[in-house]
Amino acid sequence: MAPTLPLFLLLLGLVGTQATVDHRMAAAMAVGLCKTRPMDLVFIIDSSRSVRPAEFEQVKVFLAKVIEGLDVGVSATRVGVINYASTVKNEVSLKTYRTKAGLVKAVTKIEPLSTGTMTGLAIQFALNVAFSEAEGGRAKSPDISKVAIIVTDGHPQDNVKDVAQRAREAGIEIFAIGVGRANMHILKLMASDPHNDHMDYVESYSVIEKLTKKFQEALCDTVSDLCATGDHDCEQVCISTPGSYKCACKDGFTLADNGRSCTEACSSAALDVVFVIDGSKSIRPENFKLVKKWINQIIDKMEVSESKTHVGLVQYSSTVKTEFPLGRYNNKTDVKVAVKKMNYMEKGTMTGQALGYMTDTSFSLSHGARPGVQKVGIVFTDGRSQDYIGDTAKKAKELGVKMYAVGVGSAVESELKTIASEPIPEHYFYTADFKTMNQIAKKLQINICEDPCECDSLVKFQKKVEAALQALNKKYIL
Repeated sequence: MAPTLPLFLLLLGLVGTQATVDHRMAAAMAVGLCKTRPMDLVFIIDSSRSVRPAEFEQVKVFLAKVIEGLDVGVSATRVGVINYASTVKNEVSLKTYRTKAGLVKAVTKIEPLSTGTMTGLAIQFALNVAFSEAEGGRAKSPDISKVAIIVTDGHPQDNVKDVAQRAREAGIEIFAIGVGRANMHILKLMASDPHNDHMDYVESYSVIEKLTKKFQEALCDTVSDLCATGDHDCEQVCISTPGSYKCACKDGFTLADNGRSCTEACSSAALDVVFVIDGSKSIRPENFKLVKKWINQIIDKMEVSESKTHVGLVQYSSTVKTEFPLGRYNNKTDVKVAVKKMNYMEKGTMTGQALGYMTDTSFSLSHGARPGVQKVGIVFTDGRSQDYIGDTAKKAKELGVKMYAVGVGSAVESELKTIASEPIPEHYFYTADFKTMNQIAKKLQINICEDPCECDSLVKFQKKVEAALQALNKKYIL
């Protein structure tokens, strides 16, 4: 369909907190370059009747994995666990266990209470009892953090606003995790500021484990400035980040795959890019706004012009619609305005039909596709397709379209891999919720490398991410 052109897909860094820890942060944690700050940490876990036994087991796995990343000890981090439904049960006191092994074993033995949802009562119990000195809480000190992590899947049957405010005023930092039908307004009433850093939502308990690394990172403190001490391997520029560092390059150079050395930057060439966006009812209107922002963050990194990158946009649900074809707009501003005007379709999820439409229509000459120009499809979805995607995905790739698959929430990773081009691990992304999809937009930058630039493959992922990742500067939504 188009001649092979060397193509880079650059992963750019972010700053702040979100649901993943970059490889440098993980390495730093592994060798002790960063550690969790001393704190009194209390988990407040909803085990009301809406939480099924298998789901409650997944919550316990999440707790155990977060605990594994902590520095547990009398002078370090003390951990408590509150289990609540219509009543509150103090399963683990801050004073009870001094080792990770003991804590994890105690967590595995917790049983669900399976009654109502008295979240306010549980927060009050944490404030009055769980964080008290009698239960192992330490006196208020700038050196000791007080942290509560609330996990809930429903609407509380009591008031949470006032008691959560009292807890925050008492110096307790509250993280609120909502699952499934959780009320996001209630999560906001509970969570500390800034809400972007203290609220998380996942579609189901089956993906709550994906938040583990977010909390490992959020609780990680910097031990030293590795750039200042020279303890780094960057070829040109070292930039300090919390507990780690990242490498960068001087103007005119790009970071190589190893994340350390620099090569001369490649110049852009022509590219036809079509976004294929899931507009099914499971997305929900508030999230659809984030999807549009996500698209525009990627467009910001493209060289949109008459002779360089052309962008097309397709939305699908039970049907498929061209929002605008390739070549209609020849600058970023016009493209982004058109994206913002896209109306939410709702209804079903016919991903296979959308892939066929992209190949046969969106990349046709009559819809603005240019002969001899590399074609790239970026597919976004949040759920399982209601039709078969194998044949249409295969056809697109056989015709030379480089396919990227991005999934959020309930997206099926096997379907994402079916859509993605080879090598598959470098052509699909998955994140647990809409908040963290900002990572992907910030990482994507599509450029063409022309001779004499040295490009090892058609699409490269240069794995360069900063130590901390920041969530969208938006409200948390369902």
